[in-house]
This record gives sequence, C-alpha cells and structure tokens, in this order.
Amino acid sequence: MKTFRFCVSLALAALMIASSIVLAAQNPAPASAPRGNAENGRMLFAKFGCYECHGREAQGSTATGPRLGPNPIAYNRFIAYIRKPAGEMPPYTAKVVTEQQAADIYAFLQSLPRPPAAETIPLLK
Repeated sequence: MKTFRFCVSLALAALMIASSIVLAAQNPAPASAPRGNAENGRMLFAKFGCYECHGREAQGSTATGPRLGPNPIAYNRFIAYIRKPAGEMPPYTAKVVTEQQAADIYAFLQSLPRPPAAETIPLLK
C-alpha cells in the first residue's frame, strides 16, 4: 500500500512539473524593453499619428483608443500588438516602425508622469 501511494505521489509530481514546463513554453517571460530615447519616442508618437487616437500624452479615450501610459503594458505585448492589432488600429509592421523606433515610443510611454491623486486636486475636494 505504501508503494502504491509513493508511485501515485511520484506520478502527480511528474505531471505537475510537465504541465509547468508546457505553460512556461506557451507564456514566455516578458521581454525587457530595449534601450529607447523618450524624446525621439514623443516625436515618433506624433509622426506616426498615435496621438490621434491615444491623445498627445497617451491618456486615451473611451471613444478613440485606450490609455497607453503611464505604466504601459509589457514590451513584448506592446510589440506584438502594434505589429498585429486586434481592434481597429492599423498594423505597424517592422517596415513602417522599426524595432528602434518602437523602443523609442515605448520609452516615451514609460517616461510619462503619473497623474496627481484625486485628493490633491482642489476642484475635486
């Protein structure tokens, strides 16, 4: 009986390890963003027309496009989405937006300051 329990425990452990390996392969760790230039990214954000839907400060709008900053999504998700967007956004292939330009735009999004807390705005008190 003890041998049977040991074998079942061993099989369950092997199954858990195998499933975690499969999940890790399907969902790789987020890639860190390459070094980008935030000032150049601000210029590219305007040049490529990102501001038209996302606002000049990437604040977004429920009518046109989501907020992009501050705290943008992980870099690998950002790249995947601009290359093959799911919504109405046009795709920005590597021929249109190079990897360095995308890194610069991402640096711009990361550089955006957080909005002030509502409690600190006099008109909202």
